[in-house]
Amino acid sequence: MARVTALVLAVLAAGPVLVLALGSSSARGDWRNATHRPVGHAPDAASHRDAVVQVYAARTYGWRGAFAVHTWLAAKPRDADGYRRYEVIGWYARSGRSPVSVSDYRAPDAEWYGAAPELLRDLRGADAEAVIARLEAAVASYPHAHEYTAWPGPNSNTFVAHLGREIPELRLTLPPTAIGKDYLPNNAIVAKSPSGTGYQVSLGGLLGVTAGGDDGFELNVLGLVAGFDFKAPALKLPGVGRVPGASWQNGSDVTP
Repeated sequence: MARVTALVLAVLAAGPVLVLALGSSSARGDWRNATHRPVGHAPDAASHRDAVVQVYAARTYGWRGAFAVHTWLAAKPRDADGYRRYEVIGWYARSGRSPVSVSDYRAPDAEWYGAAPELLRDLRGADAEAVIARLEAAVASYPHAHEYTAWPGPNSNTFVAHLGREIPELRLTLPPTAIGKDYLPNNAIVAKSPSGTGYQVSLGGLLGVTAGGDDGFELNVLGLVAGFDFKAPALKLPGVGRVPGASWQNGSDVTP
């Protein structure tokens, strides 16, 4: 039994080790000099007057980027002059503040300490308005507004997963590298998946299973997720993500 456990852990760790070896994580020098440039995924608010909701993921800073991404949601109501970002930022909690950040000073598609974000979800017009109508209530209902633990959660991915569960119109599928998405709020063991198309069983984010139409099948061991996607066929590997590469969601029926 011990050998089997060691083998499983070795296989799960192989992805992050490979990412580190290939230099694909986000070890990007001094964090104080890291860039936060917009990458061009978000339409210009001044010229695009329709409502917009987007969800992003970018590799976390330093060696942790071999394992995980940081996710956030950005929203612009119809005719608004700018975007508002909704995310959890861990160091806020260390200073005694709530880690939940709702701000309009950072670009919706800005790099996360030098790591370019990937677009997970892109809703426009009436679809975006339906999400925005429920967004503030979903943020206010997050039960870990004064807690933060990088692993296994609650963290930034726990927060965005909560938004997905609370807003079915978002229909959000998070990548396997979003460690913390399987940490269920209020010590729950069973919950709907963030996509709303399946269910998950999770023991504190450390051991669990997720299955659903958009989720495919995922096995979580110590926060490392492996599985496969039925809808857009691909393997899901810890650290690596999807193989073949992501076909991230947009306003149409495209699944990551």
